Amino acid sequence: MNSAPTASPKPAFSLCVYCGSRPGNSPAFAALARETGSWIGRHNGQLVYGGGRNGLMGILADAALAAGARVIGVIPKALVEKEWAHTGCTELHIVDNMHERKRIMAELADAFVALPGGIGTLEEFFEVWTWRQLGYHDKPVGLLNVDGFYDSLLTFLQSAVSTGFMNEWQMGLIHTGSDAQALMKELVQAAGTAAASARLDQI
Repeated sequence: MNSAPTASPKPAFSLCVYCGSRPGNSPAFAALARETGSWIGRHNGQLVYGGGRNGLMGILADAALAAGARVIGVIPKALVEKEWAHTGCTELHIVDNMHERKRIMAELADAFVALPGGIGTLEEFFEVWTWRQLGYHDKPVGLLNVDGFYDSLLTFLQSAVSTGFMNEWQMGLIHTGSDAQALMKELVQAAGTAAASARLDQI
């Protein structure tokens, strides 16, 4: 585990962010990752993420660190061996497999949000959403839909409701929005972290 000094030993909240290890082909995606990391840092938060230095993951972590956030990365050793790990994290946890990675990330988070990404991002988002509906945790889950990235997914999910494979209660378990700052504020307040909620009420 890599450790480094941090500006705040007691973060007001801990937000787990899932996002792509690629940057995508729209500047809006990188801008969103940068805005997300910066917001977490400016509000005395802690970022929990997959520990990578590539794509949106690296942009997110760098922005959070630059804004003074604690950044905890959790990455399987196979990806460390491929030199994909962000060694500048406040804490970098190297684990044996993806199952352990996701378990630790979930335990460290007060809330979860998915930014644009590929199958890894989608798998992590759907798993934590599934855990929420089964009662394995009661932490809020968000989907940040910038530049229409998740429009088709949300349409498909509504079709699953209309065809009887899901219901509106399940859809109601996820917070969605295109405004990063508004959605993150909503998630942190829904998580009920007292210090963060009191501070965010002033914004």
